[in-house]
Amino acid sequence: MSLKDKTLFMTGGSRGIGLAIALRAARDGANVAIAAKTAEPHRHLPGTIYTAAEEIEKAGGRALPLVVDVRDEAAVFAAVEQTAQTFGGIDMLLNNASAISLTGTLETDMKRYDLMHGITARGSFVASKACIPHLKRAANPHVLNMSPPLDLNPKWYGRHVAYTAAKTMMSLWTLGMAEEFRSDGIAFNSLWPRTGIATAAIEFAVSGQEGLKGCRTVDIMSDAAYVIFNKDARTYTGNFLIDDTVLYEAGERDFDKYRVDPTHDLGGGDYMIPDTMPPPPGVSLKALRSA
Repeated sequence: MSLKDKTLFMTGGSRGIGLAIALRAARDGANVAIAAKTAEPHRHLPGTIYTAAEEIEKAGGRALPLVVDVRDEAAVFAAVEQTAQTFGGIDMLLNNASAISLTGTLETDMKRYDLMHGITARGSFVASKACIPHLKRAANPHVLNMSPPLDLNPKWYGRHVAYTAAKTMMSLWTLGMAEEFRSDGIAFNSLWPRTGIATAAIEFAVSGQEGLKGCRTVDIMSDAAYVIFNKDARTYTGNFLIDDTVLYEAGERDFDKYRVDPTHDLGGGDYMIPDTMPPPPGVSLKALRSA
């Protein structure tokens, strides 16, 4: 498997899961375009598109940092064209940009609702639309959406319907576009973590530092995405994938290396994951030892 000289266009990615996936591709010698808003340091979160670009190039890749608000259609299309001109085409799209607010209906103000749906749902649609003409010319084109399996169990939606619905829209793009562009050989797949993933954004917005102890590291998502991007696009499309299952099927057996803290149970082991998608054989979410 190798992504050498392949070009990845990524929304978001100045930190966290997106950056980890970019760095994994960069170690092969891939080109990475980072289309994100963070040109200046966030007051709570580390990293900008420029620091991410520096890390990508140190890892062995070529980077193109692009200041883009994915809610701006013209900016997305311009960034895609600049990427294709710079690197000679686009082979992979990672729809990673997302906004999160785990609030109920009455607690979700419309500004936050619009942000989640504008970035997560609309942004991923626009980025896909802009990249597809270039992907049609690629040898093994992939679109990977950071979104959950399609499961309309009311328990997921009853918790925080606005956020869950925005993520579900991304999964609908996977379902529909995989079929629409099947004859063009473009793969559309969704990837979702079985557990919480330790990122600065999750620490800030959801769990706090203590909550990260029950998470896995970003490496499990980057390793899984790497496997997916190396699959045959014509035959591996329309899938809703869980990180540890992807890796297990690829031959990985050591999942404890992805734990942040082995003395804690792994949390989030069922969030938006159907009962029909259990952990791989022998993979436990329980603590390995006492604190």
